[in-house]
Amino acid sequence: MKETRVRKLNSHASGGTGPVVYLMSRDQRVQDNAALTAAQEYALERKRPLLVFFSLFTQPVGRLMQQYEFMLTGLKEVEEQLHANGIGFLLRTGTPEQTVPAVLHEYDACALFLDFSPLRNATTTRVTLAQTLQIPVFEVDATHVVPLWVASDREEFAARTLRPKIHRVLERYLVAPEPVVRHPFPLETQPVDWSAAHDALRAPRPAFYAPPFEPGEAAASRLLREFIKDRLERYGEDRNKPHLNGTSGLSPYLHFGQLSALRAVLTVREAVRSAPKAVRDSAEAFIEELVVRRELAANYCYYQKNYTSLDGAKPWARQTLYKHTSDPREFIYSLDEFEQAATHEPAWNAAQRELLTTGKMHGYMRMYWAKKILEWTATPQEAIEIAVYLNDRYHLDGFEANGYAGIMWAIAGVHDRPWFERPVYGSIRYMNANGLRRKFDLDAYIRAWSGGQLRI
Repeated sequence: MKETRVRKLNSHASGGTGPVVYLMSRDQRVQDNAALTAAQEYALERKRPLLVFFSLFTQPVGRLMQQYEFMLTGLKEVEEQLHANGIGFLLRTGTPEQTVPAVLHEYDACALFLDFSPLRNATTTRVTLAQTLQIPVFEVDATHVVPLWVASDREEFAARTLRPKIHRVLERYLVAPEPVVRHPFPLETQPVDWSAAHDALRAPRPAFYAPPFEPGEAAASRLLREFIKDRLERYGEDRNKPHLNGTSGLSPYLHFGQLSALRAVLTVREAVRSAPKAVRDSAEAFIEELVVRRELAANYCYYQKNYTSLDGAKPWARQTLYKHTSDPREFIYSLDEFEQAATHEPAWNAAQRELLTTGKMHGYMRMYWAKKILEWTATPQEAIEIAVYLNDRYHLDGFEANGYAGIMWAIAGVHDRPWFERPVYGSIRYMNANGLRRKFDLDAYIRAWSGGQLRI
């Protein structure tokens, strides 16, 4: 099934006499990377060297320095593994539209391979490069277990419409990826000056922000094994209890591509093959989140370009929200008050503090967090914009389809159905603190994330 992960984006049959170039962006790892192995296979067939290239934009908007350090540390590990396998690695500063043509010209590249991402900017970049470059350009979906374009060719209504499509083909794609091998046509590149790359970045560094995650491909693999050993057995029961450490914690690694979703599924399935049914059920719950729910979010962002706007909601949701836009709000907060975790509500403030200090918010609280932003802002569109800003700025897994689809589910009913009508929300599903208390020990969660004044 590996060939269905690859799509040719233009009609050029051949390029230069130099290496095959792989522009690494979404999938920042060496092993379990279908884009890298596809590029290597293409290079081996033509007896060409292989060059991996990363384009670093040094003036990021909405990101923090600690997030970029997480990424750069992982990329340094990538460089070491590639050099050990005779594969070159380059890092240049600028946007891909600026850097890729120069690198391809410098090396007289044979072909270009690209990572796939469902987000707007990445799609625009792929289209631009494919249309302007005079060499073969390919994109590879190494991110999803079932390639997005195989799973569905349209925006899906909900998980219940995508799930059967994925399960019809899932077993065909649950095959261990081919390993990257030592390349017999080596390409030597100068080691990246990682200090210079770090110093070139212009991103803020808040003192309170200290994500407790060790970056890199090896660290991701260790965390996966730790999750299977210590928490998988109770994942089905504990994952929606934010006062417990019941989740996998893998989302930062999946976001930066330091872990393959396919490898995670294969490892979990192998670990529970002879386990009791309760453990296998927990494993299936994990796979549902990692495959169906994650790919549903990607499907939404790829086929619905308005994924950060009320225009991206279904007609019923837009109508009910517009109808209730003028409803009185008991509380209205500014972006600064939300960012400072300065609302009247201890549960919301605790969730925001968890995000501000760790770079991650428990998934169950993310739903509540976004719904309360809808309740405490003047308009639904303002709520979406505030939620997107905070999500992208502070989540290690920000700028990700999961985050955008989650925000749109909470605020605009995406992948949901109409519920009982009420003020402000209209027919959008409602959540409150009493509902949280029925689900888990909310007071323990609030105690864990209370503290002194944050300086933002």
